[in-house]
Amino acid sequence: MILLPCLLFILLGEAARCRLQDGSFTFNGDVHHYAVATNTVYVATNDMLYQLRHDLTLVQSVAQRGVLKGGAQVQFHRVSGTDFSNATFRINVLLPLVESDTLISCGMIDKECGHCEVLKLMDISSLQHSESIQVGSLDHSSASVAVLVKVEKNTYILTALRQSPKQKESPRCTTTLDAVQLQNAEKNQGGGIFALSDEQGTPWIKKRIDKVEFVEFVDGFQTSSTMYLLSNVRSTDKSNRIRLIWLDGKRSKTQTLKSLRGATLRVSEAGGHRLVASSVIPGAQPVLWSGVFSADVGRTNTELLVFDISPDFTGKSNTDPDFYSSGSETSAPEPKTLRPKAVLFRQSNMTSVLAVRHKTWVVFFIGTGDGQLIKLAVDKDYHTSCPMVLYRADDDHQVFPKIQLDPVDRNYVYVPVRNQMKRVPVSNCSTYRDVKECWSAQDPHCVWCGSKDSCTFEADCVDSDWLSIPEDYQEKMVSHRVAKEQTGQITLNVQTHLTAGQTARSNFACQFSAGSIALHCTSGPAPMFPQCTCILPNGPLPAEVFVKMRLGTTQISERLTLTNCSDIRGPPTSVLCRQCFEGGCSWSKNKCSWANEGVRNDSVCKRMVSGIKFSMPEISSIYPGVVSFYGRNHAVLYGRNLSDVTRVRMQSHTECKAQESPVWNNTGTNLTFHIPSAESKGVVKVCALLPDGSCHGSSTITYQSSPSCSAIVPNSTWLSGKRKLTIIGSHLDFVEGVTQSHAPQEVRLPQNRTYQNLTYETVAAVNAQGPFPSTVFLKVANETLPCTPTITVYPEPKFISFKSIIVGDYLRITIEKKADKLEMMKTELLVWGVLGEECFNCTMTTKESHKETDMFACEIQNTRVAEFQHLMIKYGDETVIFQRKSSFPFIRLLLVLLIPCIIITVVMLYRSKRKKLPAEMNSVMENLELDIRNDIRQD
Repeated sequence: MILLPCLLFILLGEAARCRLQDGSFTFNGDVHHYAVATNTVYVATNDMLYQLRHDLTLVQSVAQRGVLKGGAQVQFHRVSGTDFSNATFRINVLLPLVESDTLISCGMIDKECGHCEVLKLMDISSLQHSESIQVGSLDHSSASVAVLVKVEKNTYILTALRQSPKQKESPRCTTTLDAVQLQNAEKNQGGGIFALSDEQGTPWIKKRIDKVEFVEFVDGFQTSSTMYLLSNVRSTDKSNRIRLIWLDGKRSKTQTLKSLRGATLRVSEAGGHRLVASSVIPGAQPVLWSGVFSADVGRTNTELLVFDISPDFTGKSNTDPDFYSSGSETSAPEPKTLRPKAVLFRQSNMTSVLAVRHKTWVVFFIGTGDGQLIKLAVDKDYHTSCPMVLYRADDDHQVFPKIQLDPVDRNYVYVPVRNQMKRVPVSNCSTYRDVKECWSAQDPHCVWCGSKDSCTFEADCVDSDWLSIPEDYQEKMVSHRVAKEQTGQITLNVQTHLTAGQTARSNFACQFSAGSIALHCTSGPAPMFPQCTCILPNGPLPAEVFVKMRLGTTQISERLTLTNCSDIRGPPTSVLCRQCFEGGCSWSKNKCSWANEGVRNDSVCKRMVSGIKFSMPEISSIYPGVVSFYGRNHAVLYGRNLSDVTRVRMQSHTECKAQESPVWNNTGTNLTFHIPSAESKGVVKVCALLPDGSCHGSSTITYQSSPSCSAIVPNSTWLSGKRKLTIIGSHLDFVEGVTQSHAPQEVRLPQNRTYQNLTYETVAAVNAQGPFPSTVFLKVANETLPCTPTITVYPEPKFISFKSIIVGDYLRITIEKKADKLEMMKTELLVWGVLGEECFNCTMTTKESHKETDMFACEIQNTRVAEFQHLMIKYGDETVIFQRKSSFPFIRLLLVLLIPCIIITVVMLYRSKRKKLPAEMNSVMENLELDIRNDIRQD
């Protein structure tokens, strides 16, 4: 059993360390290239090729390491496991051929040789053919193109390679390719697989070196028999142009490349734009195509445009001013110019786009350089709905230049970001709670399913009892109009702006009421989807009418405001105009009239003055002007004439509902407001709102990614807190406060904030014992974001002793501290020598760490004091005072130990004396007695 994990690791190799999580697959290296075919996704990283199922579960992976052998014919042999290798095959081209059941992978081996392999489509470990040859670009670059095309019954690889004035020298085992060429894609074709030639020779397309300095190919594709190549061209006079090449795929390679014709795409008269990303719009004629264009090198200003690029083969072929095919170098005048049919969307830093059709709508999936996937729905009149953010990264990593649909389940789209492949739903239908929310999303993929009573994909609604948005953009789901006929009758027409399934359409009914009283319509046509009509009874109009509509099992209720259009009178102001339209009337000749007598487009109100005299506000600046997508509390708007401003309006796109924030602390020259959160990153327009509904002034707020943490230095603190820690990450200048998990109510204000660093003082851990982990949280507006790295709270540092010595004209003090895991730095200590009531500052100089102790040294300059009996040390918010070690405790201990000895000695002497005393007394008495006797005798 112990051997089983090891065996699995050896068999799976690198794949064993990759993982599928939350609809995404994480690789060990960044995604270089990927391709989608049938139910399989192929992903190439720096040194691995992965085969995944359409739901991103791993099938297998193959290491791209091997042995490169030189000689007359350079050969590359792949190795596995831990075998010796001296080269890595880096894939830049992945082309699945479903009909041939093969996968073509081409690239370069260690900047030495072009190399291609033909693998089995459903088993990438099965090698069918390998060859040292260049197909497509040798560099991992988005400035070259390699796509499969059909010419008659043959499948070729159309390659378009970046051209520069200083082309790199060809590697020793690779032949230089021209700008545009066609290569065989199958073994059974004349000349064999990857061959460039046909019966008429080796055709090619080159740039005109006398006129063109640089060519960057952006995209290539084929519709019907026509091939399209799009490129950025820089001429020798340094002007930039966006070029489109048409090739007519008929008969042979030579005939195809000689059919060269072209056009120039002009975004504006100013020029200078570059093509960033491209996607053809599915459908028949005309051939519509979408492109992301940048007005600057940094791509800060990008826009999505639609062109009609239907091919024009009427002119003479092979006379393009920038490119020419083999056999002709004749240059022609400027080619035809194509101009955009519509500007659909403006957003900073767009990097990729995918266009798909859904019923009558065209849906665009747009990737950005700051890690967003945005969905934009466009109707047949090029009116766009409000953009929706399907995916938003917390950081700023760019979305891969190519986005593709899941070929099995077209309700998902593949979005590569760095080392991840994400499978993102094309819609978030389930988040909309009722039929009005589902409709207001203006999402062509969503329907309100009556049988499920929820917003879903149409395919998930089992019957035809569903409702969705109409075929064109509408601002309201239900609208009404009040018309007065010549007979004097007043008619109320209610229109639903919906598309409905057969079951819903065939069960359509309306019911009118005025408050709690049913409204009896005198006569009129029966309800017929999408409209119902009520001829109102004679008499005053009810101020409000409630209409209930049934479509299948779905009920829709709407409250309508009715007004006698003739009674709306007054000066022609924007307020009066809006009141007119809200009552179901129309506007004609600067006055309100019945709906059948005037204009029903309320956009006329926007061009009218309010009629109320206010000082016109002007906005000079907003602080802060750049925030995270969580917003910012207590922002300040500066300007003039702000006294009458009631709210601040923020709007990203004219199609979207604006966000408004109330104001306070309005001084007339500045005011305070909250910047609300936003779904997407980007720039929003800001204006000051007056009581009459008009908005004035012009400024912007930029939403960026949220703050993130990558490290905390040092990664520990002491229980008393107030240790200065530095958080390292990104967008940390947006942080408004810092808290910790052990004391979440304590908010520390950040210090020294920059984009990448933030310093704060830790929170004390009251009534706690260390060590224990603590999570750091960043407060951004109304959000609290956890830092991934945690910190550890340890007990207080323990200072043991100090000693001093005079060195020259200063006193050097050495402090001994018990070693711990706090890793305290000398800059975190403040030290003073204390003499009486006077304190002498001691400047920290060095720190030395030993196994058991840490030694800190400091110096007191120009002092005559030889030594201090007290030392005061401060770290964080804690102050420690301790005394110098002296010999008195030792003497006291010695005395304590000697006293018992003295007592014992005295006792022993006493007892000894006591034992000798009787004998001495007896001797004395005897001597006395003898002396007395002698005296008596003498007498």
